[in-house]
Amino acid sequence: MPRVINFGAGPSALPDSVLHEAALGLLDFNGTGIGIAEISHRSQEFAAFLDEVESLIRTQLDVPSTHSILFTQGGGTGQFSAVVLNLLARHRLLHPNLADDEPVMDYVLTGAWSRRASDEARRLGGGRVHVAADARLHSRNFDHIPTHDQYEFSPNPALIYYCDNETVDGVQFSADPASPASFPFHLLPQGGLLPLVGDHSSSFMSRPIPRLADHAVVYAGAQKNIGPAGLTILIVRKDCLVDVDAAAKLGAFPVPLTMSYKSMAGSSSMLNTPSIFPIYVSGLVLRRMQELGGVQHYEQFNKRKAEKLYAAIHEGEEKGLLKARVQEGSRSLMNVVFDVLSDEAKFIAGAEAKGMKAIKGHRSVGGIRVSLYNAVTEEQVDAMVAYIREFIET
Repeated sequence: MPRVINFGAGPSALPDSVLHEAALGLLDFNGTGIGIAEISHRSQEFAAFLDEVESLIRTQLDVPSTHSILFTQGGGTGQFSAVVLNLLARHRLLHPNLADDEPVMDYVLTGAWSRRASDEARRLGGGRVHVAADARLHSRNFDHIPTHDQYEFSPNPALIYYCDNETVDGVQFSADPASPASFPFHLLPQGGLLPLVGDHSSSFMSRPIPRLADHAVVYAGAQKNIGPAGLTILIVRKDCLVDVDAAAKLGAFPVPLTMSYKSMAGSSSMLNTPSIFPIYVSGLVLRRMQELGGVQHYEQFNKRKAEKLYAAIHEGEEKGLLKARVQEGSRSLMNVVFDVLSDEAKFIAGAEAKGMKAIKGHRSVGGIRVSLYNAVTEEQVDAMVAYIREFIET
């Protein structure tokens, strides 16, 4: 049976060549005679492979030596909690005399995931959540990135959180610093090391990360652009690898060892058994990426795919049959969301009949969502574009 085109938002498509190679690795990993799903994470062979995966990320994203790369579990949702606990601990060590309710955590709300991250910060407590910007203040829905005049950052926050790409709502910060939809780095508090946290789960390795060196933490689930679910990759500035037990003695929340960045770094991401198979597949994908030109290649590749799809949606808008959900300038290169104004069920059924799967929008918002992660080919996007044009002409 031929493989279908997977436009799912995650777990998402992976390159066919990598899947074939990974299948062989399940039987024999790097000539060891042991499959990758069976081999010890303490073995020399796996340790060497993990070092290679770190090097591939560091090279392609130009990660500075001031930052550690960690491999853990729990996904983006796990990091909603971990970043709060670790950065509140760091803030407590820097400001030991603050009252418990004095630390401020800044959140930029641009969609469902940043909203959930802020909800988790409120649930955990340990400080006050300050909404530095909220796209809904000027629109009923998350249909755009706030312009720079809509931000108000705290002078000395414990953390500043943003989500680069919102998979549910289809909005993404622009990589062009001149764009009003870019992240306003110039408005951040001046002086000292910024506690900036970037959730890059659904855009990781799809393009360079602007001002990466200025981030305290960047995190991403692997299951969008580089691997299967079960692996979370962290890029953590070394001043954020703090002694969470010392912070707890000063009044900070105790941090579980599996969430302590310092503990993870000290054990070379081997505090417990890591997600061996997802790490393996991600490493194969990253090797292939480097051969093709790295994130710079994929940035242009993904732009071309998105431009083709948005152009087809615009044609449907002119005929009164489709409607883009996101304002121009804020539209995601990864998750293209739109409404079918005539017969959504017919549109989905027609796409599935042509082998194009997983285009139904998130259950919370409905509509159509076509995800264009790295492994989605230009030919597959062309097939979707042709189908949209066929749909709006009939």
